[in-house]
Amino acid sequence: MNTRLHPPQHLLEAAVRCALAEDLGDAGDITTNACIPHDAITKASIVARKAGIIAGLPLANTAFLLNGVYLFRVEKNDSELAAPGEVIATIEGSARGILTAERVALNFLGHLSGIATATAALVEAVKGTNAKIVCTRKTTPGLRALEKYAVRCGGGHNHRFGLYDAAMIKDNHIAAVGGLKKAIDACRAAVGHTVKIEVEIDGLDQLDAALSGGADIIMLDNMTTEDMKKAVAQVKGRAILEASGNVTVETVRAIAESGVGVISSGWITHSAPSLDVGLDFD
Repeated sequence: MNTRLHPPQHLLEAAVRCALAEDLGDAGDITTNACIPHDAITKASIVARKAGIIAGLPLANTAFLLNGVYLFRVEKNDSELAAPGEVIATIEGSARGILTAERVALNFLGHLSGIATATAALVEAVKGTNAKIVCTRKTTPGLRALEKYAVRCGGGHNHRFGLYDAAMIKDNHIAAVGGLKKAIDACRAAVGHTVKIEVEIDGLDQLDAALSGGADIIMLDNMTTEDMKKAVAQVKGRAILEASGNVTVETVRAIAESGVGVISSGWITHSAPSLDVGLDFD
C-alpha cells in the first residue's frame, strides 16, 4: 500500500460505520444470523470480475474488521491493475462477519475502483504531454475525500477539496459582485498569501482581465481547442491554465496538446461506472 495516497483512518472508519448502520438498521443481518452458526469460520476471496485499477481496499478491510474479521490479506494493492478473475484480497474468520460486511466492502471497493479506472484511462490518453488530469467537487456527498483518493490511485491529481482551500471565482460570483477585477481584488484582500485564486472564464475576451487582476489559475470553460491554444500563447506561463468541459477519453488528447497544464473532469467522480468485483467463499 502506498501510504502517501492513504486517507486518514478516522475518515475510513466514519464512512464504513455509516454504511454499516444503513445496512444493518435496528435488527442486524437477520438472514446471516438465522442461517450461520455464531462460531462458524470460513475463508473467502475478493475477485475482480473485470479488469480495472483497484482502489478502496482500506475501506473493505475496515468493514470486515468492524464485524470481527481480522485476517485480511491484500493480494493486489490499491493503484494496481487487476485482471479479470484475479484475486484482490483474501479473508479468513467469522463466516457471519464476512457475510455481514460483504456488501458494504464491495460497494466501496467497486465504486472507488471504477473512479480509479476511469481516471487511469484519461491519464493514459494524455501520456507524453504536460497536462495533469484532476477531479472536481462533483462528488458523492460525504465521500469526497475517498473519491479523491481513488482519483490519485488512478494516477490523477486533486483539485480543491472544498470551498475552504482555494478561491474559485465563477460567472455568478462575477455577476453578483459587479465585475471580474472587483471579485479578484476582494478575494485577494480576504484570503491571505497562501491561498490560490482561480478564475473561470468562457471567452478569450476575459483573459486579459483575469491576468491583469492577478489570477493564479485561469479555467477555460468549454472552450474550443483552438481558443485554448490562443490562450496558452497569450498567457505565456504567467498563470496556470486549466481546461474544463467536454473532457472524454476521445477528446482529452487534443485538449492536452493545446498546451494547458491542467484538465479537470467531473465525470470521473460523479459518473464513472463501478468496477465489477465479487466475493467468493472457498
